Amino acid sequence: MLTVLRVHLPSEIPVVGCEITPYVLLRRPDGSISTDDVPESAPLNGYCMRYKWYRNQGDQRVAVCSVHPTEQATLQCLVCLKEKVPIAKSYHCTPRCFSDAWQHHRSLHDRAKKTVNENGTDEEEVFGRFNSSGSGSFSTGLSGVAPNLVQSPGLNNGPIPIYPTTVAEKNGETWSEVAFSRTYTPTADDINHVLKFECVAIDVETRIPVGNVNTVLTSRVIPAPSPTPRRMVPVSGDLLGQLDLDGRTSSGTFSVLSYNILSDAYATSEAYSYCPTWALSWPYRRQNLLREIIGYHADILCLQEVQHDHFEEFFAPEFDKHGYQAFYKKKTSEVYGGNPNTVDGCATFFRRDRFSHVKKYEVEFNKAAQSLTDVAMAAGQKKVALSRLIKDNVALIVVLEAKFSNYGTDNPGKRQLICVANTHVSVHHEHKDVKLWQVHTLLKGLEKIAVSADIPMLVCGDFDSVPGSAPHALLANGKVDPLHPDLAVDPVGILRPTNKITHQLPLVSVYSSFARMAGVSPGLEQQRRRMDASTHEPLFTNCTRDFIGTPCLMFAADSLSVESLLELLDEENLRKNTAIPSPEWSSDHIALLAQFRCKPRIRR
Repeated sequence: MLTVLRVHLPSEIPVVGCEITPYVLLRRPDGSISTDDVPESAPLNGYCMRYKWYRNQGDQRVAVCSVHPTEQATLQCLVCLKEKVPIAKSYHCTPRCFSDAWQHHRSLHDRAKKTVNENGTDEEEVFGRFNSSGSGSFSTGLSGVAPNLVQSPGLNNGPIPIYPTTVAEKNGETWSEVAFSRTYTPTADDINHVLKFECVAIDVETRIPVGNVNTVLTSRVIPAPSPTPRRMVPVSGDLLGQLDLDGRTSSGTFSVLSYNILSDAYATSEAYSYCPTWALSWPYRRQNLLREIIGYHADILCLQEVQHDHFEEFFAPEFDKHGYQAFYKKKTSEVYGGNPNTVDGCATFFRRDRFSHVKKYEVEFNKAAQSLTDVAMAAGQKKVALSRLIKDNVALIVVLEAKFSNYGTDNPGKRQLICVANTHVSVHHEHKDVKLWQVHTLLKGLEKIAVSADIPMLVCGDFDSVPGSAPHALLANGKVDPLHPDLAVDPVGILRPTNKITHQLPLVSVYSSFARMAGVSPGLEQQRRRMDASTHEPLFTNCTRDFIGTPCLMFAADSLSVESLLELLDEENLRKNTAIPSPEWSSDHIALLAQFRCKPRIRR
C-alpha cells in the first residue's frame, strides 16, 4: 500500500507568483521511502496520490503594505487611485514607510500617467507582470479574478473547475478548491488568504482514499515585494526615465549587464540570517531575479553563480522566450564535492535579433594551472603548487557579430565584432596570488584573440578583489606596481618575475566614466557621491552584513564609448539594515549595466 509519512511546506510565507512545492515523504508498496510523486498516470500496485489546494474564504481580506508585504497597511495614496496605479501599490504600513518610499512611489504616478497618455498599455504589464509566455504572474492588485473563473495562463496549477467546490468545516471555516496539482502558484486572488494543501493516497479503481488525509496550512499569502526601480544615467546628462521605455537600445548602441545572482547552494539561512527564509527560497528568488533581469532589457547578459541545473531547467528556457541565445560554462569540480547538478558557473546570453554568434572560448583555470606546473616547476614543487592553484574557477568568452552598424556609407558591409568575457575568479581571500594569476591568465588569453582580429573587448565578472588590489590594478592599468603588497603573497612563485604581470589590452573601467566626464548635472553628481574618490569605482557592488565592497567590475576597450550607466544604489535604496539579499533584492550583489557605442575607426 502507498502511505504518506510526512508533509511540510518549503517556506513559511507564500508569495504571489512563486511556486509552492510541498515536501511529501511516501512509503511505497515495496517498503522503500521516497519523495518521488506517484501520479494517477503511473500508479504503483493500483495506488496513486491525490492532491488538492484550498483557499480560506472566511479570511478577512485586508490591505497589506506594498513595501513591507508582511505588514498590514494603515494608509493609502489617493493619487494612485486617480492615476490608475495598481491598487496594491498604493498601500503603506506607516507614514515613515510612505515617506521613505516617496521617490520611488512618485515615479509610479508618472509612469502610469505617461503610459495612459501615450499608448494605453495595461498597468499590470507596466508594473512587472509576466506575459502569458512567462513562468508566473506578478500582478499585485488586491481585487482579482472572480473565484469562478479559469486559472490565469502561465501558472502550473493544473485544471480548475469553472465552479470550484466549496467545503464548510465543523469549525465554521469555508474553503474553496483552487487547484488539483502537487504544486501551486499563488495568484493575486490569494493575497491575505490562508491556503490549505491536502494529500492522500487513493485506490486507482475505486477512487477511495486509503489511510489518513494529510493537510498543512500556509501563512497568509503576500504580494511579491518590488524593489526601487533603477534608472539609466547618461554619463554627461540628467537621469533618463525608468528603464522600461521600449526594451530597445538606439541604433548603433548596445547594452551589457553583469550580475552575480547568488547560487542557491550558497543562499543559506546560516550565511544570510537577516533575510527571511521565504525570500531566500529558490522558487521566490528565481522569479524575482528573472523579473529584474528581463526588466533591464540588456542586449548581452553576463551572469555569474548560475547553478547548472537552474541554467538547464529555468534560465535557458525562460530567456529563450524573451529572445536570448545562451552559452554556459560550468565550474570544474576537482575541489567541489557536492551534488554535480548544483555546481555553479558563468552564463552569457545575447539577443538573437541584435547579435549572431561567431566564436566561443572556454577557460578552465585548473587546466591552465596544470600547464603552468608542467612547464615551469620541478616535480617536487608541482603537487604543492597545484594544491594552491586548483580552485575550479572558469571564464566564458564569446565573440559576437552585431546585426547593426554605425559605420555609415563609408564602410558598407563592414562587420562589427564584439568580444565579451564573463568570469568568476577564486573566492579564497587569503589566496591573493591565485586571484591575480587567474585574472592575468584570462587577460593573456584575450590578448591572443585581440591580435587575431581587431575586436573591442568587454571583461565582466565577479573578481572577488576590491579596487586597489593587484587584480584591479592589472585590469585598470595593464600592470601592477612591483611594490604592491599583494605581490608579497606568492608562496609557490607563480608571480615571478613581477614585470611579466602585464597585458596590452586598452581596457578602461566602465563605471569610472561617472568620474571622468565633465558634466555637472544633479543626477551625475549623485552618482559620483556613490563612487570611491581614489579608485573611481562604485563604493560597493556586494552588500551583506559581514562585507561591503566592490568585487564585481566591468571593463571595456577604449574603442567603446560609454553612453549611459545603470545608477548605483546607496544604503537608502537597500533599506533594511543595508544588507542583501532581501525580499526586494534577491542577490547579495547588485547588477551593473552599461550602454555602449562603437567609436568609428580612423581610416589610415
